[in-house]
Amino acid sequence: MWRSPDPQNVTLKTPAEQDGMRLAGRLTADVLDMIGAHVVAGATTDDLNRIAHDYIVGVQEAVPAPLNYKGFPKSICTSVNHVVCHGIPGEKRLKAGDIVNVDVTVIKDGWHGDSSRMFLVGQPSVQAKRLVEVCHAAMWRGIELVRPGTRLGDLGHAIQTFVEAQGYSVVREYCGHGIGRVFHEDPQVLHYGDPGTGLELREGMTFTIEPMVNAGRRHVKLLPDGWTVVTKDHSLSAQWEHTVLVTADGCEVLTLGREDRFRLGLEAPAAAAGAAG
Repeated sequence: MWRSPDPQNVTLKTPAEQDGMRLAGRLTADVLDMIGAHVVAGATTDDLNRIAHDYIVGVQEAVPAPLNYKGFPKSICTSVNHVVCHGIPGEKRLKAGDIVNVDVTVIKDGWHGDSSRMFLVGQPSVQAKRLVEVCHAAMWRGIELVRPGTRLGDLGHAIQTFVEAQGYSVVREYCGHGIGRVFHEDPQVLHYGDPGTGLELREGMTFTIEPMVNAGRRHVKLLPDGWTVVTKDHSLSAQWEHTVLVTADGCEVLTLGREDRFRLGLEAPAAAAGAAG
């Protein structure tokens, strides 16, 4: 249930704290960059969980935040097809045509990085691919508005109007959130709303933008496991997520993956970087 955030509870990160968030965000993106090669037909979602867990703990020397968080039994969330969010990895085998959201949160030195990404298994339908692309574009519509003085309602309105203009719907029961030393903190970041409403953004805030977009109606239901959320009408659902930092004149996306860093001119392609070294 949505609640109005108390501005007194919204933490503004200092420059040193922002560096901690940058490291956690980069590690989170690295997990998603790594896992993509394993999201293939025949793999189980538990395979993905094991690979991600071993990488976070063994290579990054970090902590997978979801594991045992309020009783969640795995290290990542894997949401396939009509699963909206919080899918529990298990023995389900992926098949060609599936769309999969992998949601990763890494804790490093006490700071959290949180991001999720959609993966396509084989050749998905034209409709599934379009849903994934629209959801991705919707997330960026919100990110592009992040700067001091913008209100949270402005972000939600931009996402909602874009999604609904494409014939899709935005899930309302789940939202983005503040993040830092705490996994989920104020403010709550809705992906729908009215412009000019909601909390005003301030430099130093860190939070996630993570729209869930359904191909059918927006209504969802929680399965008996207490975690897995699915579309009521069994339509496909997609989600993308980034952690952002409000800067003096805009925002910094803390969880950019390799492809996004290259696309935005922040990093050379891997092959070129290797040759340069």
